[in-house]
Amino acid sequence: MSDKMQIGSFLIRVTLGLIFFVHGLMKFQGGVANTGKFFESVGIPAPDIMAMIVAAAELAGGIFMLVGLGTRIISAIFAVIMLVAIFTVKLPSGFAGGYEFELALLIMAVHLLLGGSRLLAADRVFARDTSQTGRPTDA
Repeated sequence: MSDKMQIGSFLIRVTLGLIFFVHGLMKFQGGVANTGKFFESVGIPAPDIMAMIVAAAELAGGIFMLVGLGTRIISAIFAVIMLVAIFTVKLPSGFAGGYEFELALLIMAVHLLLGGSRLLAADRVFARDTSQTGRPTDA
Protein backbone atom coordinates (compact mmCIF):
# COMPACT_ATOMS: atom_id res chain seq x y z
CA MET A 1 0.00 0.00 0.00
CA SER A 2 1.38 3.42 -0.91
CA ASP A 3 2.41 5.91 1.75
CA LYS A 4 -0.47 8.23 0.83
CA MET A 5 -2.98 5.39 1.18
CA GLN A 6 -1.45 4.45 4.54
CA ILE A 7 -1.90 8.03 5.74
CA GLY A 8 -5.51 8.00 4.53
CA SER A 9 -6.23 4.71 6.30
CA PHE A 10 -4.54 6.04 9.44
CA LEU A 11 -6.75 9.14 9.41
CA ILE A 12 -9.86 7.01 8.93
CA ARG A 13 -8.78 4.67 11.76
CA VAL A 14 -8.15 7.50 14.21
CA THR A 15 -11.38 9.31 13.29
CA LEU A 16 -13.47 6.15 13.55
CA GLY A 17 -11.82 5.22 16.84
CA LEU A 18 -12.45 8.65 18.31
CA ILE A 19 -16.10 8.73 17.23
CA PHE A 20 -16.87 5.29 18.65
CA PHE A 21 -14.91 5.95 21.85
CA VAL A 22 -16.87 9.14 22.50
CA HIS A 23 -20.21 7.46 21.75
CA GLY A 24 -19.36 4.56 24.06
CA LEU A 25 -18.29 6.97 26.78
CA MET A 26 -21.54 8.91 26.39
CA LYS A 27 -23.53 5.69 26.81
CA PHE A 28 -21.75 4.95 30.09
CA GLN A 29 -21.96 8.55 31.34
CA GLY A 30 -25.65 8.85 30.45
CA GLY A 31 -26.41 5.50 31.99
CA VAL A 32 -26.39 2.30 30.01
CA ALA A 33 -29.91 1.72 31.37
CA ASN A 34 -31.14 4.65 29.26
CA THR A 35 -29.59 3.07 26.18
CA GLY A 36 -31.30 -0.19 27.16
CA LYS A 37 -34.65 1.60 27.34
CA PHE A 38 -34.08 3.04 23.89
CA PHE A 39 -33.10 -0.39 22.53
CA GLU A 40 -36.29 -1.81 24.03
CA SER A 41 -38.38 0.91 22.35
CA VAL A 42 -37.06 -0.08 18.92
CA GLY A 43 -37.54 -3.79 19.52
CA ILE A 44 -33.98 -4.96 20.09
CA PRO A 45 -34.05 -8.24 22.06
CA ALA A 46 -32.40 -8.39 25.52
CA PRO A 47 -32.09 -4.59 25.48
CA ASP A 48 -30.15 -4.17 28.74
CA ILE A 49 -27.58 -6.80 27.81
CA MET A 50 -27.28 -5.49 24.26
CA ALA A 51 -26.87 -1.91 25.54
CA MET A 52 -23.98 -3.01 27.75
CA ILE A 53 -22.37 -4.98 24.91
CA VAL A 54 -22.68 -2.08 22.45
CA ALA A 55 -21.45 0.51 24.95
CA ALA A 56 -18.44 -1.66 25.88
CA ALA A 57 -17.70 -2.45 22.23
CA GLU A 58 -17.80 1.22 21.30
CA LEU A 59 -15.68 2.36 24.26
CA ALA A 60 -13.04 -0.39 24.20
CA GLY A 61 -13.18 -0.75 20.41
CA GLY A 62 -12.63 2.98 20.05
CA ILE A 63 -9.50 2.78 22.20
CA PHE A 64 -8.21 -0.27 20.30
CA MET A 65 -8.89 1.48 17.00
CA LEU A 66 -7.06 4.63 18.12
CA VAL A 67 -3.91 2.66 18.94
CA GLY A 68 -4.31 0.30 15.98
CA LEU A 69 -4.83 -2.92 17.87
CA GLY A 70 -7.13 -5.48 16.25
CA THR A 71 -8.19 -2.96 13.64
CA ARG A 72 -9.86 -5.44 11.29
CA ILE A 73 -11.74 -7.28 14.05
CA ILE A 74 -12.93 -4.03 15.66
CA SER A 75 -13.91 -2.72 12.21
CA ALA A 76 -16.14 -5.77 11.70
CA ILE A 77 -17.81 -5.16 15.07
CA PHE A 78 -18.34 -1.48 14.24
CA ALA A 79 -19.79 -2.42 10.84
CA VAL A 80 -22.33 -4.74 12.49
CA ILE A 81 -23.30 -2.03 14.99
CA MET A 82 -23.86 0.43 12.14
CA LEU A 83 -25.89 -2.05 10.08
CA VAL A 84 -28.16 -2.69 13.05
CA ALA A 85 -28.50 1.07 13.70
CA ILE A 86 -29.37 1.77 10.08
CA PHE A 87 -31.91 -1.03 9.68
CA THR A 88 -33.58 -0.83 13.10
CA VAL A 89 -33.69 2.92 13.66
CA LYS A 90 -32.42 5.21 10.91
CA LEU A 91 -33.75 3.83 7.62
CA PRO A 92 -37.31 5.20 7.95
CA SER A 93 -35.90 8.73 8.33
CA GLY A 94 -34.33 8.60 4.87
CA PHE A 95 -30.82 9.50 3.85
CA ALA A 96 -30.39 13.19 4.76
CA GLY A 97 -30.92 13.61 8.46
CA GLY A 98 -31.45 9.87 8.78
CA TYR A 99 -28.82 7.23 8.12
CA GLU A 100 -26.17 9.32 6.33
CA PHE A 101 -23.81 9.48 9.36
CA GLU A 102 -24.17 5.79 10.15
CA LEU A 103 -23.58 4.92 6.49
CA ALA A 104 -20.36 6.97 6.48
CA LEU A 105 -19.16 5.17 9.63
CA LEU A 106 -20.13 1.82 8.08
CA ILE A 107 -18.10 2.51 4.94
CA MET A 108 -15.12 3.68 7.01
CA ALA A 109 -15.29 0.45 9.03
CA VAL A 110 -15.55 -1.67 5.87
CA HIS A 111 -12.54 0.16 4.39
CA LEU A 112 -10.46 -0.74 7.45
CA LEU A 113 -11.86 -4.27 7.56
CA LEU A 114 -10.70 -4.87 3.97
CA GLY A 115 -7.44 -2.95 3.98
CA GLY A 116 -6.29 -2.60 7.57
CA SER A 117 -4.22 0.32 8.81
CA ARG A 118 -0.58 -0.30 9.70
CA LEU A 119 0.71 3.25 10.09
CA LEU A 120 1.47 3.91 13.78
CA ALA A 121 -0.47 0.77 14.70
CA ALA A 122 0.16 -1.42 17.74
CA ASP A 123 -0.67 -4.40 15.51
CA ARG A 124 2.75 -3.99 13.87
CA VAL A 125 4.41 -4.95 17.15
CA PHE A 126 2.63 -8.32 17.04
CA ALA A 127 2.90 -8.95 13.28
CA ARG A 128 4.81 -12.06 12.24
CA ASP A 129 7.55 -11.72 9.67
CA THR A 130 6.52 -13.88 6.71
CA SER A 131 8.29 -11.97 3.98
CA GLN A 132 11.68 -12.52 2.38
CA THR A 133 12.70 -8.93 3.20
CA GLY A 134 12.78 -9.31 6.97
CA ARG A 135 10.05 -6.69 7.41
CA PRO A 136 6.64 -7.45 8.90
CA THR A 137 4.03 -8.06 6.26
CA ASP A 138 0.69 -6.27 6.09
CA ALA A 139 -1.63 -7.80 8.69
